Amino acid sequence: MAESIEPRLPEPKFPGPSLPAGRIAFTYPDFTIYQAARFFIVAALEMQSVAVGWQVYEITRRPLDLGLIGLAQFLPGMLLFLVSGHVADRFDRRRVVTLCYCGFAVSSGLLWTIAWRGSHSVRLIYAVVVLVGVVRAFNAPVSRALLPQLVPEEHFPNAVAWNASIFQSATILGPSIGGFLYALSRGPTVVYATAVVTGLAAVLSTLRINLQTQARVREPVTWNTVLAGFHYIWNHKLVLGSISLDMFAVLLGGAVALLPVYASEILKTGPWGLGLLRSAPGVGAIAMAILLAHRPLRRRAGLTMLFCVAGFGVCTIIFGLSRSLALSLVSLLLLGASDMVSVIIRSILVQLATPDEMRGRVNAVDMIFIGVSNELGQFESGLTAHWFGTVPAVVLGGVGTLMVIGIWAWVFPELRQADQITG
Repeated sequence: MAESIEPRLPEPKFPGPSLPAGRIAFTYPDFTIYQAARFFIVAALEMQSVAVGWQVYEITRRPLDLGLIGLAQFLPGMLLFLVSGHVADRFDRRRVVTLCYCGFAVSSGLLWTIAWRGSHSVRLIYAVVVLVGVVRAFNAPVSRALLPQLVPEEHFPNAVAWNASIFQSATILGPSIGGFLYALSRGPTVVYATAVVTGLAAVLSTLRINLQTQARVREPVTWNTVLAGFHYIWNHKLVLGSISLDMFAVLLGGAVALLPVYASEILKTGPWGLGLLRSAPGVGAIAMAILLAHRPLRRRAGLTMLFCVAGFGVCTIIFGLSRSLALSLVSLLLLGASDMVSVIIRSILVQLATPDEMRGRVNAVDMIFIGVSNELGQFESGLTAHWFGTVPAVVLGGVGTLMVIGIWAWVFPELRQADQITG
């Protein structure tokens, strides 16, 4: 039976004066409000991440424990993605996002309580990190599925570019604030308190989003509907090739998890330097995203993506060998810019080609690929650093990324031949 379960804005209207084409997405007020909320929550999580990484490393002094932080965030998503995808497709997406933001604020409050009581239990910190992973498992697919409802299809590529810009802006500001507050207060308590306040600001912003309702038919829960996301991605080889290339490239080439080790032992800086290192990829990414918002990719998208992922691998190698803070920052900046190209291409491919009624499930599967590259990549980095040493682990990861590019260019000719990504 048809049931009105999902708010949607079928035909967004221009509320005021027009903006240049490069900023057309901001003529839609719900998009603007959503981006404000997303900026707050990402900034909160990023400053919290810096504090957790530095706190855990101060307690244990083991790179492997930094990798376990990534594993603790990844496993809930792997276990819950089928459930979270259905939640995103069956319930009011705005309400689900709001509940997820509340969950993030609660996790920050729990970390504040642990730090305020002076506990040095890494297990308690890991337990909260697992909670963060559970909330992320639901937040990621529903947030991505909500975005196409905020702007019409013809302006969606512009919205994707600005969505990425806002995200990267938060990843720049969040770690910088987190590192600065950690150094200033000589501990994580103030960082976690700030994350709580910022998370609540995200909740209040999300409550201001108003979308019109549209009737939609609920599909019965069967194996076919549960696995619809897998079937879609498997049958669209260009999508499969692009998201799997990004997954393996970042999985092998990710060095973010080891930044506390570089800041403390290799580059000989403190929490403020860690904040700068964490922010540098975001600086490069936001510059690239703004460039693509004003000058979107129109031709040779596949080859552009392959070359940029290769640049990601090269920059990873340079960072791994660097002993200079300036060179390390530049390499991370270029690394972020290279990665942003594949992020935008993949986002446009997945969102525009997927029917709205199954976007949650498709995005849930896509988030598993992203989680493998990010959170599981942190575990891989920590494990290889434990085995081979920090510098060899990062350099070998960059080399592995370059090898993956060659293999994917051969296995997925659709990537080499891809020209336009919209249409």
